[in-house]
Amino acid sequence: MSTEPTAPTTIGGRIVTDEGVLENGWVRIADGRIAEVGEGPAPGDRPADLTGSWIVPGFVDMHCHGGGGGSLTSQDPEQIERTVATHRSHGTTTLVASLVTASIPRLREQVRALLGPVSNGDLAGIHLEGPFLSSVRCGAHDTSMLRSPDRESVDELLDAGEGAIRMVTLAPELDGAVEAIRQLTASGVTVAIGHTDALAEQVEPAVDAGATVATHLFNGMRPLHHREPGPVGTLLDDERVTVELICDMVHLHPTVARLVARHAGTARTVAVTDAISATDAGDGRYELGELPLTVSGGEPRLEDGSLAGSTLTMDTALRNLVLRCGLDVTEAVAACSTRPAEQLGLSGRVGSIRSGLAADLVVLDEQLRPTEVLKDGGRRAASG
Repeated sequence: MSTEPTAPTTIGGRIVTDEGVLENGWVRIADGRIAEVGEGPAPGDRPADLTGSWIVPGFVDMHCHGGGGGSLTSQDPEQIERTVATHRSHGTTTLVASLVTASIPRLREQVRALLGPVSNGDLAGIHLEGPFLSSVRCGAHDTSMLRSPDRESVDELLDAGEGAIRMVTLAPELDGAVEAIRQLTASGVTVAIGHTDALAEQVEPAVDAGATVATHLFNGMRPLHHREPGPVGTLLDDERVTVELICDMVHLHPTVARLVARHAGTARTVAVTDAISATDAGDGRYELGELPLTVSGGEPRLEDGSLAGSTLTMDTALRNLVLRCGLDVTEAVAACSTRPAEQLGLSGRVGSIRSGLAADLVVLDEQLRPTEVLKDGGRRAASG
C-alpha cells in the first residue's frame, strides 16, 4: 500500500517542531518530503489555511498487533494491509508489526510473511514479543510455547528476518537471557524487557548487556514494591532505558502515566498502542495469536479477565496524554512521534517536522482529533 506524492504544496497552522510550537507556522512539501519549515508569511504560493489546527509529525507506533479486523500474525496480505490502513487513518504513518509467542517454526513463517510489507515501506520493521517470556507474567501469550532463549533459536529468527527484526522483548531472569541480549544487540536489534517477574538484581545485568526498552511498563511485570523495585522501578530509574506506556487509560491510571512521563521525560517516554485486530472493528470475539478473547466496551480480555492488548489508536493516546494526563502538546508529540522514531533509528527519516524528512504529517483540530493524514506528502481524510 502506498500514497502517491502530490505536487509541491504549503500548509499552515500551529506547527509542532522539536524546538517548540510555531503559532503562525507553515510547512512546504515537495516530492514527498518537507522542503521548508517557517513562521510568518510563507514564500511563494499562499499556504492552505489550517488556522486553528495543529500540524504534528506522523505518529510512530513501535508496538502493534493488528487493527480493522486484521491481524499482523495472520500471514494474510489483505489483513496486513487492512491493519496498516486502519492505523494510518488515525495518524500512524510509521508502524512496527508485533508478533506474539509461538513456536520457532511458526514465528519464522510469520516473520517471512512480513518481509514484503517491510521492504515496500508499509511497515517499519518487526517486533518479536515472545517466546522468551516469563510464564508468571505472560499475559495473553500461549504458556505452552514459552521458552528460554538459546543461540540457535535466536539465529533462526534473525536469519528469517533478513534484517527486518527491529526489536525483541524478553524476560531477563530466563536462562541464557543476558547472552541473548548481547547476541541480539550485536546484530543491531533493540532488546526490550517485558513480561517478566524479575527482581531488580536480575534486571540490572540485562540493561548492562544492552537492553534499552521497557515493554509496556507496569503491564506484564512484577509490581513496584518499596523494598524491591523490580523491573518497574529499575527500568524507570535507568537513564539508558526508554519506557513504553499504553495510554488507553485502562492499562494505566492517568496519574501513573503522568508520574512516569514526568520522571522519564521526553527523552525516554514512548506511547504505544499494543493494538489488536479488534481496533476499529467493534466489540465481539477475536483471537490474539492462538488465544481467544472477548472485547467488551473496547476492552479486550481473556477468559480469566486478563487484558489482552488494546483497541487503542495513536491519536487517542496523544489526546489522553494531553487531556487526561496533563502533558502539554509538545510532550505528547515527543512520546507519540519523535522519541519512538529515535528509538527505532528512524529519526533521519520520520518523527519530526524539519527540512529533509518525509512529509509524514497529521492535521489535528482544536480538540486534537485528526482531520487529515499526510504520508510522503499525499493527503487523506482521517478517522478522528
